[in-house]
Amino acid sequence: MIYGSGGIVSALAPKGLIDDYRIFVAPVVLGKGKSLFSVDAKISLKLLETMIFRGADMVMLRYLSA
Repeated sequence: MIYGSGGIVSALAPKGLIDDYRIFVAPVVLGKGKSLFSVDAKISLKLLETMIFRGADMVMLRYLSA
């Protein structure tokens, strides 16, 4: 499990070492920001599950490597 480290994900993802992505989204409009991942090649993902956290105004998106 990797928490909040796009650098580690960017290093492991191109090598196929991550098979389950769980991305938590807490919507905040900032206007500018960094990309979530910085990878050179496209990584195909298949949406497997969504979960809504109503009290926290957040959603979880679960993807599997396709």
